[in-house]
Amino acid sequence: MTAPLTTNRRELWQLAFRQRCLWMRAVKFGFTAGLLQAVVNQGDVWWRHAVSSGVVAKTIASPLIGLTLVFLTSAGTWVQDHSEKGKL
Repeated sequence: MTAPLTTNRRELWQLAFRQRCLWMRAVKFGFTAGLLQAVVNQGDVWWRHAVSSGVVAKTIASPLIGLTLVFLTSAGTWVQDHSEKGKL
């Protein structure tokens, strides 16, 4: 999907949230990195079967935080690139 040239940053952010490539990048890099982080940080607790509700919450939160960070940085770059194209 190609975005129309516009200088309204709110519209660009709305368009960015509809870009499949940004979501795929967030899943590919952010979610998988978050899963790896969860394994490193909580894996030993799971291995020992000493899981608490806090460990479950952290295990779920890690991939979601990674996904969110990668998506927002990718979307921010997309918005910046498209806003600069609109100023040409």
